[in-house]
Amino acid sequence: METTKCRLKDQGLSAGSCVVQSDGKRTLACRATLKYENDQIHRMITSIHLSRPENYLSIYQSGCNFSCKKCHSWYFSKIKDGTWYTPPDILKEALAYEKTVTLMEPREKATAWHAHDSCRCCGSCVINAEASAACPGILGPETILLSPQGFGPARNIVAFTGGDVTCCPEFYCECARLIKDNTKLWVLIETNGYGLTSQNLDYLKESGVDAFWLDIKAHDSENHKWLTGCPNDRILKLPAEMIKRGFVLEVLSLYIPGLVETDDLEKIARLVAEVDQEIPFTILAFFPEYRMKQYSRPSVEQMVDAYQNAKAAGLKNIRLGNLGVFLKTESDQKYLMENVDPGAY
Repeated sequence: METTKCRLKDQGLSAGSCVVQSDGKRTLACRATLKYENDQIHRMITSIHLSRPENYLSIYQSGCNFSCKKCHSWYFSKIKDGTWYTPPDILKEALAYEKTVTLMEPREKATAWHAHDSCRCCGSCVINAEASAACPGILGPETILLSPQGFGPARNIVAFTGGDVTCCPEFYCECARLIKDNTKLWVLIETNGYGLTSQNLDYLKESGVDAFWLDIKAHDSENHKWLTGCPNDRILKLPAEMIKRGFVLEVLSLYIPGLVETDDLEKIARLVAEVDQEIPFTILAFFPEYRMKQYSRPSVEQMVDAYQNAKAAGLKNIRLGNLGVFLKTESDQKYLMENVDPGAY
């Protein structure tokens, strides 16, 4: 199916904030980074490698249906960049990766969140020949590999990340079918959720996609529109829709001082907890990037407050991320350790 019409508009919905730079011109992401040749769909892929701290094969896509002011991947998500890949090309990458897998996870752990359970990616067991104090003690050094982003295991998961055009699901679906038919790898999509209509979710489910990492940018509708260029009414319904279809789900949100703070994050946590209190929830610390370089980083007190309120909202699996952003002193580290549960950082 050619990408000449907006697939969301075809379903009676609003288009995303999809404009990207392509060969010096502004065009829609689906037209710049998706194409058909000889009845074969192609996707613009920027890079493919074993990522940390997720410890799975990440496929970084160019082109996105959001225009996030805070995007840390803007240089390829909003600018066409990379190489054309077909689903058979992706399968070749998956087959090669499967040969390097050192940790087989069950489907319910086909998430970035669960990577933390088995390895902290410090590399101490390899570099110093002894485990660090933070090591979970699950893996031996023979399972730890060096990849472009550091040390860790290779888990049996393939993830689509970077840009997001799940509003045009065919590429993801064809890749998922091939991967599930020919490997023992789980298929995860990291997504902003905007393209995941009921119709597209059903299609992705039928194709074998296992899991989603849903990045909920904000609960407040005005803040979400300012951040991304798009409304969030459908996105806030996705946790329920995903769990109803049997997908494995994790949710991520950023603490952005002055914009997405404790009250907003608590509302997201409560929404997720109403679906299932066991759904993993990560609160990442924002750091200035792209068009939000004037915004500040959260403090350890702000991050801990957000954690405590998310826990009070009913969630049982909460983790704080980007620790280096808000832990600057020994007193910061002590405060964190005294005020959040072990394993939450």
